[in-house]
Amino acid sequence: MLILVLIFAMPFVWMLSTSLKTLPETMIFPPNWIPKHFVWSNYARAWGSGPFLHYITNSIIVSVGILAMQMLTIIPAAYAFARYQFKGSGFLFGMVMITLMIPSQLIFLPVYLQLSAWKLLNTHLALILPFASSAFGIFLLRQSFKQIQEELLEAARLDHAKEWQIIMNLMIPMAKPVLATFALFSFIAHWNDYFWPLVMTTDETARTLPLGIAKIREEEGVANWNVLMAGNMILVTPILIVFFFAQRHIIRAFVYTGVK
Repeated sequence: MLILVLIFAMPFVWMLSTSLKTLPETMIFPPNWIPKHFVWSNYARAWGSGPFLHYITNSIIVSVGILAMQMLTIIPAAYAFARYQFKGSGFLFGMVMITLMIPSQLIFLPVYLQLSAWKLLNTHLALILPFASSAFGIFLLRQSFKQIQEELLEAARLDHAKEWQIIMNLMIPMAKPVLATFALFSFIAHWNDYFWPLVMTTDETARTLPLGIAKIREEEGVANWNVLMAGNMILVTPILIVFFFAQRHIIRAFVYTGVK
């Protein structure tokens, strides 16, 4: 276990170490894992290479906006697929699953043309609407909803609970660990997304933090790995904070699934 932890932690430790080194020290071989002098000014240089506060604000708006839209779509869809048998349900669920096999790079051109026709390029909506739902989220939540006993739903209906009340007061609380796990995966994926913001934006209006990190290369040069790693630390810090608060729910989700 210790060996596995070291393997997975080593790139992060190297990034943190490099972000605090001088430029000559980053070229030393064998490398020094602990910098001789901690150069905190690397973070100031990375931050000053562009409007980073603007990039962070855009990243928050896009990541949270996508997550909110996904929750509004995947929860009722997963509930319908899990608890109802209607004509064509299997076919429709199969169509949802097929979308998991289609990479976004394959469909970005028609989506780009459609968003361009709607005059949404260089806006937050252009980065949010294409990901307003998630086939993976529907599948994951459907499996969780199917594990909830039918007797609980029947008891709620006997108490005259409406379907939306069953979803809000019964299904969602019982599936909270799974929802937290999906929320973390979704947040990380779209916080780190580089391709889609690059395609859908041509100016700084709606550009996100990964594009801002890439801009450091233009300002500092590719060889300045210490400044570039400082920028990457700025990029991953919010993810680490979110993971710290969500890890308990993630563990519960996997334990619950394993017991069932």
